[in-house]
Amino acid sequence: MGFGIWEVLLILAVVLIIFGPGRLPGLGSGVGDAIRNFRKSVNKPDAIDVTPEDDAGADSRRRSTKEA
Repeated sequence: MGFGIWEVLLILAVVLIIFGPGRLPGLGSGVGDAIRNFRKSVNKPDAIDVTPEDDAGADSRRRSTKEA
């Protein structure tokens, strides 16, 4: 069940009446920026990697730090 053309036109008419034609471009760009930033933050990897390391990689790293 999706929106038909008449529902979309009704929503746009109500938005136009509430905000006025002067504020619509700013409102549209603000919504676009918000969506863009949301997508960017969802696709960005986490700052802290909490994946456990395997023992083989940790042993070789310990040996290399002791040798230095």
